[in-house]
Amino acid sequence: MNKQFIIFNLDDTLAHCNKYFDEVIKKFGDLASSWFPADVADKQQILEKQLEIDLASVKQHGITSEHFPQSFIDTYVFFSGKMGEGPDPGKMKMLQELGESVYDAEVEPFPYMYETLDTLKDEGHELFLHTGGDPRIQNKKISQLELAAYFDNRVFISTFKDTHALDHILKQYPFEKRRTWMVGNSIRTDIIPGLENGINVIYIPAEHEWEYNVTDITAEPQGAHLTLHSLNDVPEAIQQHSQ
Repeated sequence: MNKQFIIFNLDDTLAHCNKYFDEVIKKFGDLASSWFPADVADKQQILEKQLEIDLASVKQHGITSEHFPQSFIDTYVFFSGKMGEGPDPGKMKMLQELGESVYDAEVEPFPYMYETLDTLKDEGHELFLHTGGDPRIQNKKISQLELAAYFDNRVFISTFKDTHALDHILKQYPFEKRRTWMVGNSIRTDIIPGLENGINVIYIPAEHEWEYNVTDITAEPQGAHLTLHSLNDVPEAIQQHSQ
């Protein structure tokens, strides 16, 4: 089989991410809803506002470590304003710390992560990592998971993980598009950029997807466009569809 160039996403493709955010968001909803009477805001309204603020921030500023804790604070400030009250600095500090706590989680790999990467590496393929977020936090995850053994210095971290960012990566290395793959869980930041750059894509849906990642696909595939449900299926799929 010809050598392939395989670009993996990290969060919720190789390792868990959303579930840590979901746990912290639930704590935020429980806490914030205890601060407001039901006629001002219930837990569902608070969570919907937090999501609205969070998504707006990501679309404007990209994936940064600051936007998530700030979405808690901004949500609290919004509902405090509805009550005609100024925000309590102590509560704002509490929310900042709660939001930041998500970055302290010990990252857990997805099933078959190491086996899949070992198989692909042993077959002679060249592996790359393209992840979105804060470089400090993403590099911490890469270190915890000991992923340098597979990706070495072929790691790219983007604040805006989109078609332009992937195009920039593809121009830095002698990729052959017909032998290049993007593997990820996000339609918005993995699959659409891969399709729009004319490379093969493998979509592995997340069990609980972040709303930001959900969007329609309009780009036409120029190569393979596969949907799998386990990392364990990736090596065989690439073998069957490689050129």
